[in-house]
Amino acid sequence: MLKPLLGALALTALFSGSTLAEPRQAAFFGIHFINTSMQNQSEEEAARLKAVEDRLVTALAESGQYSMIDISPVADDAAFYENLAFCNGCDTDLAKELGADVAITGEIQKTSNLILSMSLYIRDAETGALVAGGSADMRGNTDQSWFRTTDWLLRNRVLRQ
Repeated sequence: MLKPLLGALALTALFSGSTLAEPRQAAFFGIHFINTSMQNQSEEEAARLKAVEDRLVTALAESGQYSMIDISPVADDAAFYENLAFCNGCDTDLAKELGADVAITGEIQKTSNLILSMSLYIRDAETGALVAGGSADMRGNTDQSWFRTTDWLLRNRVLRQ
C-alpha cells in the first residue's frame, strides 16, 4: 500500500513541477541604490526602493523556494559595507554566519529619470556561486516601472528554476 502511494506522490511532484525539497534558507540584505544621475535620491525613490524590497521578499517567501531568515544578528557588520552586492563575498560570509543557504542582494542604478536598471543576485552561501538572478533595464522612474521590472526579474530570472 505504501509503495503505490509514494510512487503517486513522486509522479505528482514530477508533473506538477514541484519538489518535496525544503525551501532554501535565505538572508536578504536589501537592494543598494546607485545614483549616477546629477539628482539627489528623492523621497519617492526611497519609498519605491523599500516597496520593491518588500515585494521581492514577499514573492520569494510565497514561492515556497525560499524561507527568509532574520539578518539582525549581522546587521551591524552588513552596515559596514556600502554595497553588499559587490563586497568581495561579504554577503555570503554573513549569510553563512547566519546559517543561511543563500545570500540575496541587489542593485538599482539610476542614470537619469528615464534610464535605470535593476539587478538581483542570489548566491550560494557556502561557495559564493551565483545560483539565480539577473538584470533588467527600466524606462521611467515610476512605481509602475520599478514594480514591473521586479516582477519580470522574479518571473523570468529568479523563480523559473
